[in-house]
Amino acid sequence: MKTTVATFLKMKQENQKISMLTCYDYTTAKIIDSSNVDAVLVGDSLGNVVLGYEDTLSVTMNDMITFSAAVARGCKQKLVVVDMPFMSYQVSVEKALENAGRLMKEGRANAVKLEGGRSVLAQVKAIVDAGIPVMGHLGMTPQSVNAFGGHKVQGKTLEAAQKLIDDALALQEAGVFSIVLECVPAKLAAVLSQKLSVPTIGIGAGAQCDGQVLVYKDMLGMYQDFSPKFVKHYANFATEMTDAFNQYDAEVKQGIFPALEHTFKIDEEVIEKLY
Repeated sequence: MKTTVATFLKMKQENQKISMLTCYDYTTAKIIDSSNVDAVLVGDSLGNVVLGYEDTLSVTMNDMITFSAAVARGCKQKLVVVDMPFMSYQVSVEKALENAGRLMKEGRANAVKLEGGRSVLAQVKAIVDAGIPVMGHLGMTPQSVNAFGGHKVQGKTLEAAQKLIDDALALQEAGVFSIVLECVPAKLAAVLSQKLSVPTIGIGAGAQCDGQVLVYKDMLGMYQDFSPKFVKHYANFATEMTDAFNQYDAEVKQGIFPALEHTFKIDEEVIEKLY
């Protein structure tokens, strides 16, 4: 059965951990869909790991719709959550609702995710009221990287920790079905996870969150520009891919590839008549 927002709540209630990975293309989506991973996030991290931007701020609605639709075509069993990009929801409630609707209709998303706490409550409520599931995102919110002065751990002071708690409870009241906690001290994330009835999804927030999410190109060792502290490499695909590319190059130059089994036949009489 397909994973849904109801599945997330049920898993928290039953103390089952939720696993989530980012995804940006059809081929990878099909592979993840055949795995035991519970859900997929089409993250605006595609700005970094797919499009080569230094941050997520340049990602557009059209970008998100294109990649979301590709992932949705490959994911038949997993919940597909899609990031609302920078300035697609901050301008007004009406604009936020319109863009969330586009991600559902054109991007074939099952839910949307947006960053921020009490500052975006009106947007969250309007989107939820329209029947669109919303995932929240607190802590180190990448779209606010300039305001934070870089990628920094959030919630380390009493005031900042209390703000995170207040924001999380407000988002829950507004109707989010889960909240991503990014770069939050593990003990604070544990407190938040206990206080909330909706599941927390951690990324750099410790093992006491109700679930975890990672960028798949990070955990496979493919993205090499930067590796956050919270990433565990489950494979080193960059090395394996380089080795494969180099072997291909060598076989082409040595005349080994393509071999007979990689070619198509033609009747010899046809060839003879060409001369």
